[in-house]
Amino acid sequence: MVNQMNKDNIMRKIYIEKIVLNIGCGKTGDIKKATKVLYDITKQKPVITKSKSKSTFGVPKNKEIGVKVTVRKNVEQLLKTLIKAVDNKLLFKNFDNFGNFSFGISEHISVPGVEYDPNIGIFGFDVCVRLARPGFSGSKIGKAHRITKKEAMEFIKQKFGIELVEKRVSEY
Repeated sequence: MVNQMNKDNIMRKIYIEKIVLNIGCGKTGDIKKATKVLYDITKQKPVITKSKSKSTFGVPKNKEIGVKVTVRKNVEQLLKTLIKAVDNKLLFKNFDNFGNFSFGISEHISVPGVEYDPNIGIFGFDVCVRLARPGFSGSKIGKAHRITKKEAMEFIKQKFGIELVEKRVSEY
């Protein structure tokens, strides 16, 4: 009876809050190309990310190191498209304990609708998805209201028809 109440409670319904796409670039010239790639995929203007402080890799402070874009509208359609690039399969280890998940796409041209441009080349990027429930407004969320790893995996399987696997089978 308690389980049935939880399924009908609108405050327990899970939704996609946002999707963040990120490309890390090695060279400054690649920043413009990576910006174009993310714009082509999301139709939103990406933000250039800069290094915060000198790191162990010898990157100077405030150097442009990548681009990212946060998508909050039409997230379900975007996620459906991005998941097709990984053959509708995600790994169990892609999910964290708080209901979020991430995966990488090794070639941006594997995303449906994106054409290869020889002037740009090929970029890989990271996709980070944040799931939420109504009432998620801050960091002080009760344990009963948090999204578990199991709930997140079940939501993604049901909503998008994703297959969860232990290991990705190599194509080579």
